[in-house]
Amino acid sequence: MGRVTESRRVIRIRDGAVSARPDTLVAEEPLEIRLNGKPLAITMRTPGDDFALAAGFLVSEGVVAAADDIRSIVYCAGATAEGVNTYNVVDVQLAPGVEVPDITLERNVYTTSSCGLCGKASLDAVRTHARFPIADTPPVRVTPELLASLPERLRASQRVFERTGGLHAAALFSDEGELLDIREDVGRHNAVDKLVGRAVQAGGLPLSRAILLVSGRASFELAQKAVMAGIPVLAAVSAPSSLAVDLAAESGLTLVGFLRGASMNVYAGEHRVALSEPAAQD
Repeated sequence: MGRVTESRRVIRIRDGAVSARPDTLVAEEPLEIRLNGKPLAITMRTPGDDFALAAGFLVSEGVVAAADDIRSIVYCAGATAEGVNTYNVVDVQLAPGVEVPDITLERNVYTTSSCGLCGKASLDAVRTHARFPIADTPPVRVTPELLASLPERLRASQRVFERTGGLHAAALFSDEGELLDIREDVGRHNAVDKLVGRAVQAGGLPLSRAILLVSGRASFELAQKAVMAGIPVLAAVSAPSSLAVDLAAESGLTLVGFLRGASMNVYAGEHRVALSEPAAQD
């Protein structure tokens, strides 16, 4: 299957000195996900953990919620004239009795809702599909100090980023700060799907005591994936979108943004953050 990194020749200019040298780049290839043999979605991803990515994607779509919902995941023959397997097409076969959604309806109304559909429809779709209501999860309390320690630990664990500088990362931590898993990908959403997919394959959903940390911004799509996996706390080193904040407020998700050093903004679910003093009102 495809490599995580590839080498390309570049012209390097440093302080007026010019040299030709190889440069390590993160690999990016399309992955087509099929459901019971029918095309469902195509995503640009970093090869690796493809089966987990597909499983996590189906969790966020509301199609599966447990390992037993999936009968098999296999690579399919590619689209080449010779029928060679490109390892860029996977087919997920659902277990008997698992409802197969109307794929056209799902793609038009649910997933792409974060790419232009009205906010109310997006929120309603997640509310309808969520199987692990976050409000019903055991109480989780995290300190600002614990949250502040996570980005540095995420960065220290990004092995491919060290070589390429071109990957996003997502990590799961326990509510006590233990690093549970980390994945890297060219797409933030893919990194999260790989985390969730590995968890569902291991029978670990809902992730009701986990903190999800992402290396970039917190979009509606990432908040959606956290909610669908039953994750109570989502933290991002950059800004959230307005719709992500709306979803967090409606679902009970704790959403933290601009997590940099000891500074952070809590946009929703502040009841899970153990503050040393009440917030002053402006």
